[in-house]
Amino acid sequence: MFYRYYIISLACMVVCAIIGGWASNKVHSAYRRYDNMLNSSHMTGYDTAQRLLRANGIRDIRVGRVQGSLTDHYHPKKKEVNLSERVYGNNSLAACAVAAHEIGHVVQERKGYFPYKIRNFLVTATNIGSRLALPLVVLGLILDVFVAATQNSDVGFYLAIAGVALYGLSTLFALATLPVELDASRRAKKMLLAEGILTEEEAPYAGKMLSAAAMTYVASLLVSLIYFLRFFLWVMMMFGNRRRD
Repeated sequence: MFYRYYIISLACMVVCAIIGGWASNKVHSAYRRYDNMLNSSHMTGYDTAQRLLRANGIRDIRVGRVQGSLTDHYHPKKKEVNLSERVYGNNSLAACAVAAHEIGHVVQERKGYFPYKIRNFLVTATNIGSRLALPLVVLGLILDVFVAATQNSDVGFYLAIAGVALYGLSTLFALATLPVELDASRRAKKMLLAEGILTEEEAPYAGKMLSAAAMTYVASLLVSLIYFLRFFLWVMMMFGNRRRD
């Protein structure tokens, strides 16, 4: 049984590595391609972010610079949109698309986009769940050894299932993230055209860049689902072995 689980775990790790590598390569390849294409408005990522914030009547968000490549993100608590060094001062199609995507998240928050609210709520729950999941499973196994043997109770098993459910919050978070990211990209393309930052001819290229980036979130969801199933099977196998003993 343990040998079979080892093979399944190894296969899951290989699948996750392939999916993650493919998605990462796809987005980096698209970024390099469209990073070499300058936009006709000559607006940098910083210029794009500022223009779109003003166009949406948003005055209290700071646009800053952060180190790294494709490390761009919106920090709602600090009211900051942080653009990576390459995006911040670059006037390529890729830079405009990435900057507009982050402003898309700002607009989602200001307009109360429901999936965005759900994802933000799940951030805290997922962090707590990731810390408690394994301890609950281990405690459940311990209780199954010492309690079930004398009282024929399933309390240990149910405690472990609670741990599995908490572990599954990470998959739920990945699922909630996908529509949020897709919607931010949709908003980005619409805003870039509406504000004349990109032309009708340039917009499809930005769309391809954003579509490639979206695939990383699809990959994250698949990887998270695989890890959840792996964890679930491990717990079921451990309790199955205990019950047979």
